[in-house]
Amino acid sequence: MRRKFSTVEWAKGSNIYEVNIRQYTPEGNFAAFAAHLPRLQQMGVEILWFMPVTPISIRERQGTLGSYYACSSYTAVNPEFGSVDDFRQLVTAAHASGMKVIIDWVANHTGWDHEWTLEHPHWYLKDEQGNFTEKNGWHDVIDLDFTSAEMRQAMIDSMRFWIDACDIDGFRCDMAHLVPLDFWKEARTACDAVKPLFWLAECEVVEYHDVFDASYSWWWMHVSEGHAKGRDTLADMRNLLHAYSQYPEDAWKLFFTSNHDENSWNGSEYEKYGSAALPWAVFAHTWTGLSLIYSGQESPNQKRLKFFDKDPIEWNQPLQLAGFYKALLSLRNNPAIRSGETFILPSAYDNQLMVYLRRNGNDVVLVILNVSKDNRLSVRVSHPWLNGDFRNLFSGLVFSFKDDETFELQAGEYFVYQRIP
Repeated sequence: MRRKFSTVEWAKGSNIYEVNIRQYTPEGNFAAFAAHLPRLQQMGVEILWFMPVTPISIRERQGTLGSYYACSSYTAVNPEFGSVDDFRQLVTAAHASGMKVIIDWVANHTGWDHEWTLEHPHWYLKDEQGNFTEKNGWHDVIDLDFTSAEMRQAMIDSMRFWIDACDIDGFRCDMAHLVPLDFWKEARTACDAVKPLFWLAECEVVEYHDVFDASYSWWWMHVSEGHAKGRDTLADMRNLLHAYSQYPEDAWKLFFTSNHDENSWNGSEYEKYGSAALPWAVFAHTWTGLSLIYSGQESPNQKRLKFFDKDPIEWNQPLQLAGFYKALLSLRNNPAIRSGETFILPSAYDNQLMVYLRRNGNDVVLVILNVSKDNRLSVRVSHPWLNGDFRNLFSGLVFSFKDDETFELQAGEYFVYQRIP
């Protein structure tokens, strides 16, 4: 089934880098982050996703600085970060570096002292006593009422503000499934009329692809973590990947080993995956879909960043994984990865190894991942696509393969080979 909306060409098979402005630098502002743009450009980042840039409510604030996701205005900037002009300049600089910019949009709720609570209190849901309320157990926010046509229009006008004022390129929509799908259809129609945008949904409700170009892969993350902890199998993983392949045409999944929620609440990728952290990162960047890097993963950041307080990322120089991610992001330009077909290969260690080939015409990529704690696992790869000279993505060494090859991997080891045209 074809979607009503079309994905902008530059977003198809792209990569996203999530920016946590507060924790990115000691200064925690746009100007300080801008100094990192050349490094991120060199690493190969294509889309920057900024966590909410809006001001944070004071009432019911958690911690000393509060949650990005409890805003007090939809059309202003958190003064900790700078001004609207500062953000506009940052977007302009990102565009000059060849990167697109999307912003986090929190439509389901606002903070307790959002300007609408005084100007338009009837735009909010109320409990039986007529008080503001919230249905998901979040202490610092209150829910909007999407039966209000006025509120919906004001929300859309606020979204268009950021397109007009700062020339953003799209939205990452927080908890998108909590907001009625018909609102998102209205919002996308109105916003795309100003400028064709990229739309990413934090949800896994297939129907939301009627509007959204990409959605989260929470299911994949839970099963990959479950495998690392002995709860799930790679057979479960292959089943869910098959389910993802049945999504509508032009519907993309976003793969990641960390993001702001996962890192702060569930632990770093090293806590969750152990020795499988890097193999699963390789998977996220070589499977069909879009890939995500969270602030600091290239360092690598191994701590849980505080969510409501200042807790700067520790940038350990030289950045140990910058080359790792640069190689993976460069590989994403290979047509086999960007838009190729996929063939999963069997092995004698079907619950320890993920082995697959990606192909688009003459472009072929072989990926072998040991996501287990077991050493010296041998796998025979026999397939007609495995023919010719292949370069190891990480070592640069060239090997001549002839349809049938054997590889041995240690725990947490990963091989990626791309055929040389």
